[in-house]
Amino acid sequence: MNLFARSTQPLKIALIVSSEASLMCLACVLDVMRGANRLAQTKLFDWQIYTPNNQAALLTCGLSIQPDAALTAQAQGDVLLIIAGFNNEQHYDKTVLRLLNKLVARFRLLGGIEAGSWVLARMGLLANKQATTHWEDLEDFALRYPTVQVIPHRYVVAGNVFTTGGASPSFDFMLHLIRCRYGQQLAIEVASIFIYDTVHTGHDAQPLVSLGLLAQQEPRVAKAIRVMGEHLDDPLSIGQVAEQLSLSQRMLEYLFREHLRCSPAQYYLHLRLQSARRLVTDTHLPIQDIAVRTGFSSLASLSRCFREAYQFSPAHYRRRFRQELKP
Repeated sequence: MNLFARSTQPLKIALIVSSEASLMCLACVLDVMRGANRLAQTKLFDWQIYTPNNQAALLTCGLSIQPDAALTAQAQGDVLLIIAGFNNEQHYDKTVLRLLNKLVARFRLLGGIEAGSWVLARMGLLANKQATTHWEDLEDFALRYPTVQVIPHRYVVAGNVFTTGGASPSFDFMLHLIRCRYGQQLAIEVASIFIYDTVHTGHDAQPLVSLGLLAQQEPRVAKAIRVMGEHLDDPLSIGQVAEQLSLSQRMLEYLFREHLRCSPAQYYLHLRLQSARRLVTDTHLPIQDIAVRTGFSSLASLSRCFREAYQFSPAHYRRRFRQELKP
């Protein structure tokens, strides 16, 4: 039976949450279900929380999540959701993957939330299917799993598997499931509980920068930032950015100073350095490769700009960051 077809039947959900996952990702799934149950005054969603190792999962915010039960090969239900974050290969090792593969046939729909997409790919469940993950990891995900059709959408449903790009896209997906299965009215009411009025479809792209109110206040600046985000590895000149918006460079300079209190060039460099810093802390890429990915002409150029922004060279920053993470 199609879980997205209209029905009044409740859904049984298994949530697998690993350490180093995001509380926001968990909440955007869990609280949406809670809200639906409250408004419907019946248990439309019946969930149970598991962890890969049956121990408490320590989330990135420091909050510890206790499992409701041990994860075994006897678990079954309608939807199996895998919520993962940093170091997913460590938390979902080969032993856990073997167990998860035994569970595939016992659920009707499988989902990967944020780095949960990587877990599904390692299980071989995304081969020759469309999928997404958090925008920061899209390129690495595509390189790691060339048979996966990686697209930058907020969420993707491909047969009996779905993937989402993070917290807010997971909220969007859950509203989509409620809308399809239990009706538009309930979906609107659930969104209203959380004052969530910017509802997206799965086909909406994940933004590199969440522009929020700026997109309404000054859409030309928002569009310029999107253009910059699309050209981090091969930066455009500010004149070229202005040209894509049918603006003069002088007008673009004025708009950025008026709304962001900086020049377009300063903001563009800030975007590229933010991306470089993420790659320094969250990947094992050589610093030279990071320089190329973020549009710097040389390792020396990246190092100079990085040091000015963050007080340390990229290599030193990486060492300090990893040292701080050690227990």
